[in-house]
Amino acid sequence: MIRRLILTGLALWAVAAPAQELDIQRWQAAGGAEVLFVERPELPIADVRVVFDAGSARDGEHPGLARLVSNLLLEGSAELSSGEIARRFERYGARVSTDSGRDTANVSLRALSGAERLDPVIEHLAGVLAEPAFPEDALSRVRQQMLLGLQQAESSPSSIAERAFERAIFGDHPYASPPDGTREAVSAIAREQVRDFHRRFYTAANATIAIVGDLDRAAAERLADRLAGSLPAGEAAPALPPVELPESARTVRVPFDSGQTHVLMGHPSVRHGDEAYYPLYLANHVLGGGGLVSMLAERLREERGLSYSSGSALTVGQERGRFVMSTQVRNDALGEALEVMRGTLQELRDEGPDPERLEASRRNITGSFPLQLDSNRDLLGYVASIGFHDLPEDYLRRFVERIGSLEADTVRAALREHIHPDRMITVLVGPEDVIGVAADE
Repeated sequence: MIRRLILTGLALWAVAAPAQELDIQRWQAAGGAEVLFVERPELPIADVRVVFDAGSARDGEHPGLARLVSNLLLEGSAELSSGEIARRFERYGARVSTDSGRDTANVSLRALSGAERLDPVIEHLAGVLAEPAFPEDALSRVRQQMLLGLQQAESSPSSIAERAFERAIFGDHPYASPPDGTREAVSAIAREQVRDFHRRFYTAANATIAIVGDLDRAAAERLADRLAGSLPAGEAAPALPPVELPESARTVRVPFDSGQTHVLMGHPSVRHGDEAYYPLYLANHVLGGGGLVSMLAERLREERGLSYSSGSALTVGQERGRFVMSTQVRNDALGEALEVMRGTLQELRDEGPDPERLEASRRNITGSFPLQLDSNRDLLGYVASIGFHDLPEDYLRRFVERIGSLEADTVRAALREHIHPDRMITVLVGPEDVIGVAADE
């Protein structure tokens, strides 16, 4: 990820607005780009994010290509060098950054909202988006940075475990392409492949524009039209194939000499917009997503002293996301830790959350949710996600209401339907003599 930390003196926080009061306006800009806009006049700031369906799922035969394109986007245009691009944003006190993940490539901008400062910044950004030059010297430099990151990841047991887990749960699906790529693939990517990827996926028809800040609708429309109008119309990316669950449980063992064994256990979850997301989100909070008060932390850390770090996570994506339990455990305690993890999940799946845990988790999620919308930047992320995943405009209000109304039976039913211990992938990264004798299930 490349960041341009240029903006100075802008306050980071806006006055919070309850999710139910948010007015998300939606329309289409030039070329078919989807636009979502929330007016927030409390501070003279505009936050903008252009989201392209151009994540690593579009890498094809070149793992790392989407990340490389994203990292190179601000490294030079047809007329300007990377330094000149940065200085032009700096002149108006703006901050711009790029990042990419499995589904999306994002370009984010924060600037003062007055037209005398915002208009030239948007004009500048439009030019950079439409005509990046991808110069050879920048390609070489960014490629070396990515290769160094990959080399460092190869010595990190947690990174090794993550990559092995995602390869195993996604199999032949495009989601299995690691966003950071592989050393072999990143080394071989040519400038023409970078340019082709940009021409194919950085188009108006493949873009969602999210705007949050001190603008009225007319100003937001002009901003969106300028950004979308600079892009070729293009075509939306084709739908990704469905993600299938593993057919059976499997253990992946990766030898690594260390005093602890890293454990990941899970499988693909559900896609964004699936109604099961709400009860599964609550179930995950009870199981391991709620920090030290969650079931896994209590059983592994407090009751048995097996691990200081354990938890679970549930993500969703354009297709499926992933459900995963994780811990780092002393090598001599690996067998017991696996037994506790599997037993805790099975107990929650069979019996559902007890009333006290359910109520505490429900209150924690709904009570803390407004804080996640405090800043324009945080809200921008939600708004962009609503647009990219084609969720309803009242999604944030609906999320709070749905979590608040869930009963234990609904949570248990969702777990039984969507979480399958008999299809779990378990990844063990640790000494060969330790992981070799661990029970498969």
